[in-house]
Amino acid sequence: MRDAVRLLIGRRARLRWVHLILGGALAMPYVLVGSVIIGPATGSTDVFGSFPLQLASFGVGLPIAAASSLFPMARPLEAANARWLCGVDADRIASGPARTWGERGRTAAWFTLHLGIGGIIAGMSLALPPFAAVLIVLPAFVWLGDTRLGFPEVFDHVWALALAPVAGVASLVALAGCAAGCGALLARWAPVLLGPTPEDRLAAAEARAADLAVRNRLARELHDSVGHALSAVGLQASAARRVLDADPEFVREALAAIEETTRRTVGELDAVLGVLREGDAPGTAPAPTLAGDLDALLRRTRAGGQRVTARVEADPEALPPLLSREAYRIVQEGLSNALKHAGGRVTVDVRIAVVDGLLEITVVNPLSGAASSRPGGGHGLRGVADRVRLLGGTAAAGPTADRTWRLHVNLPMKGPA
Repeated sequence: MRDAVRLLIGRRARLRWVHLILGGALAMPYVLVGSVIIGPATGSTDVFGSFPLQLASFGVGLPIAAASSLFPMARPLEAANARWLCGVDADRIASGPARTWGERGRTAAWFTLHLGIGGIIAGMSLALPPFAAVLIVLPAFVWLGDTRLGFPEVFDHVWALALAPVAGVASLVALAGCAAGCGALLARWAPVLLGPTPEDRLAAAEARAADLAVRNRLARELHDSVGHALSAVGLQASAARRVLDADPEFVREALAAIEETTRRTVGELDAVLGVLREGDAPGTAPAPTLAGDLDALLRRTRAGGQRVTARVEADPEALPPLLSREAYRIVQEGLSNALKHAGGRVTVDVRIAVVDGLLEITVVNPLSGAASSRPGGGHGLRGVADRVRLLGGTAAAGPTADRTWRLHVNLPMKGPA
């Protein structure tokens, strides 16, 4: 019983009823135009005094309404009403203006359906409630006043008076049922007539893919730059604290490295946030590259007490800018991974070389319990895999037989960048 009541007069049913009444209101100007045509055509001076002539005016006005809805902006307005009042999911209805004649034709069909059914339900909503109210209270007025109030003679019978309230309530229930049914019909046809075309779906999918790519790139850049900086600063501060009294010179170097790391990271963060802008603003710090920033990266890492051996068997200046930038991030992630999982008391070996047209990057550090507990790697290694895939290269990371953790990347010197 509760479900039936909600189906007839629940919130969704009421909103759809409002949608239908709005359709009836929108139909009125077209009905007036239709009456101007029907009046002279039939020789009648009182079109609205005749129900058949009213229906004829309504029928003439609907084609005029369909013609007026061929304008491109008619679809966004009707789509917004259908989403809000009919309860249709937003992704099932196109939000942009109609571009082709096929889309305009479907919009015209929807507009005609909305105004046609809405006009009928609006008329019923105006006429039936007062009639039903009179039927419901009729027995009390007749028995108290001993008069038929101009009603048909059938109400002279007691049984007719007794059934009058039932007929009044039934009229209201029928009105609610008609409104709910027509509202459900419009909600079902809205995706068909106002729904996106294959071109709209393709454009929406491309927009979502582009947005997701930007978000993934931003997350990757933030992880690689800020994540590495925080790991390095933490290790440097920890090393300085341990030798605060024994080696003041090392503490000074560590603090200087922390200062340089944080200053550099602020510039990198500004560059990363440029991903969200239409274009990099003037003065935005450029993204670090292997050619210009590798030495500083190694120096900051060593300042924290970590022993790093680096063999650069390639000319960083000869690398394409994109390759140099992505290679820097890969080396940075390899060092950051070693900082987090191997600690500052081990030696990390870094090798960068060009072999057979491929830029090879290898980062090796002793395997610890923390590293062996994460064989699949974390967000950083997934970021490395994303970078390598976009450049058309290959990447492998994991423990080796001699109990070391090895990150090995091959990047083509000329790839699908």
